[in-house]
Amino acid sequence: MQEEIFVSGRHLPNIDPHLEIWHWEISLYLFLGGLAAGVLFFAALFYLLKKEDEMPATVKYAPIIAPIALVVGLAALFFDLSHKLYVWQLYTTIRLESPMSWGAWVLLITTPISILWVFSYYRETYPKLEKKLQTFKMLKFLEPFEKFLIKNRKVMALALLPLTLILGIYTGILLSAFNARPLWNNAILGPLFLTSGLSTGAAGILLFTKNHFERTLISKIDLALIFIELALIIHMFMGMYAGSQVQLEAMQILIGGQYTVMFFVFVIILGLIVPFTLELTEIIGFKVPIIAPALLILLGGYVFRMVMVNAGQLTRYLY
Repeated sequence: MQEEIFVSGRHLPNIDPHLEIWHWEISLYLFLGGLAAGVLFFAALFYLLKKEDEMPATVKYAPIIAPIALVVGLAALFFDLSHKLYVWQLYTTIRLESPMSWGAWVLLITTPISILWVFSYYRETYPKLEKKLQTFKMLKFLEPFEKFLIKNRKVMALALLPLTLILGIYTGILLSAFNARPLWNNAILGPLFLTSGLSTGAAGILLFTKNHFERTLISKIDLALIFIELALIIHMFMGMYAGSQVQLEAMQILIGGQYTVMFFVFVIILGLIVPFTLELTEIIGFKVPIIAPALLILLGGYVFRMVMVNAGQLTRYLY
């Protein structure tokens, strides 16, 4: 028999355990929610700026990402729930002080609008599908509804602008509202997750665009977003470094701890610095396969959320 002497009641397995109840489902949900918010934000913005002909991928083609991302993200969230039969209770009330209530209602409104937005462009974006459906007369009864949507695209765009901003920032506020987790309890997470979501949205658009003007403009926007994201990450670390001992210990998980390599290699270097360099090189005039920075940004965006979700659950207030 091995004898152990406990001199403290802290940091002891099974006596002061860390929280670990959120897994890959939550990380995937946060990533896909931010991605959908970014894609829809740019679609609505450039439509209102009357750039749909100059920015066809942004306004017409890339938005197909949004409903798919939202449905998959919501499925992952539903899969993570312990009491799945009671999910409807989120919609029996509105609690303005609850980020989860905000998120539930925003998702309820944004998801169908994203589907309607894609449907309003299906004749232009998927002509082959439109011909097949016409052959079977499957959508003939929906033609009046389609015309109604086309006529009211501006209304949908005006609704999507604030909804997508709320959706993007909510994914960070959802974590920062947990006061008991010092890595999460940071006011910078909301703007940081919003910026990251817009950047991944821009990356998603780059995968669809074949227009030089559109690709250049979206790349320039993404460069600004990456720069802001790096600044916010530095600001987050500076705030924690100037904080209490608990915040210093929380920061050490990302700087010198078990998530250091994953955070700095996959998020900072591969997810931000390398894409920034590649996109800047493309804008200067050198040929760069646009798929490379786009995929790296998407990878970095997902790993960033996975690291924040997992690492945040290891941090707690002990004194």
